[in-house]
Amino acid sequence: MPLRLRPDVDPTDVGEETVLRDERTGRRWLLNRTGTQVLRGLLIGQDADRIAGELADRHRIPAAVARHDVTTIVERLRGAALLESSG
Repeated sequence: MPLRLRPDVDPTDVGEETVLRDERTGRRWLLNRTGTQVLRGLLIGQDADRIAGELADRHRIPAAVARHDVTTIVERLRGAALLESSG
């Protein structure tokens, strides 16, 4: 299922990291470069497996570790109500 940022979440790239500001609450989240790569992949419609594969290749880590990282990041973004389904 494709995901997108909620309309009231404002992303700002800061180098290789991203700051997400929830306009509803004023809260901010800082994504490190791995979180930023995951978010960018989600926003262009990539599924979690593809994003995990790219992470594993880029960082030379086991695919299972990359998949766990992607799942954790998506769960945290959803838990903070920063993402919603786009379809």
